[in-house]
Amino acid sequence: QFLKQLGIHPDWQFVDVYGMEPELLSMVPRPVCAVLLLFPITEKYETFRTEEEERIKAKGQDVKSSVYFMKQTINNACGTIGLIHAIANNRDKMNFETNSSLKKFLEDSLSMTPEERAKYLETYEVGIIEHNLFLFCFVLQAPSIDEKVDLHFIALVNVGGHLYELDGRKPFPINHGETSDDSFLEDAIEVCKKFMERDPEELRFNAIALSAA
Repeated sequence: QFLKQLGIHPDWQFVDVYGMEPELLSMVPRPVCAVLLLFPITEKYETFRTEEEERIKAKGQDVKSSVYFMKQTINNACGTIGLIHAIANNRDKMNFETNSSLKKFLEDSLSMTPEERAKYLETYEVGIIEHNLFLFCFVLQAPSIDEKVDLHFIALVNVGGHLYELDGRKPFPINHGETSDDSFLEDAIEVCKKFMERDPEELRFNAIALSAA
C-alpha cells in the first residue's frame, strides 16, 4: 500500500526482518533488493564513522558511477533518504505509475551531484517528505522535522555486484564488498551485525527489507 501511494506498482513490498538468524531470514520473501537499517547514533558510532571516513579517504575505494547517492540536509529525513536510496538504486526493477512523483524526482535528479539532489529534495513536493513517517512508525513515534532524534536510517543496496551502504550523513557511499542477488540479504545482514557489535549494550536496532511481493 505504501509503495502504491508513491506511484509504484505493488510488485515489491517492505517487510520486517524479525531476526538475523538463518531460520528468521528464511521468512523474508525473495528476492530482496534493499535493506533499511535503523540504528542509534551513539558516541561509539560517531567515533567509528570519523575513523572510517579518514581511512577511506587515505586508502580509497571503488564506487561505481551507477550508484545513486544523495546527501541529507533536512532534519529527521533519514527515512526519506533511505527510501530514495533503496528505490533509486533499483529503479530498473520498479514499475512506476506514469504520474509517480517519486519517478519524476528520480528522473530529474539522476544527473545531479549528491549535494544538488539534497537541495532539490528541499524544494520538492512535500508528499515525499511526509512518507518519512511510514519508515519511523514501525519502531517509534514519528518525530517532527525539528525534533532531535538519535536514531538514524541507512540503506544497503546491491549495485553491479557490490554491496553499498548509503548514508546521507556521510560524504560518500561505503563499499562493503562483493555480493549477488542470491546472497544479498545475508550479506546485508552481516553489515547490520557489525553495527550491533560496535554497540553491544544497545537494543535499538531494526531492519526492513524491500522484497518481492
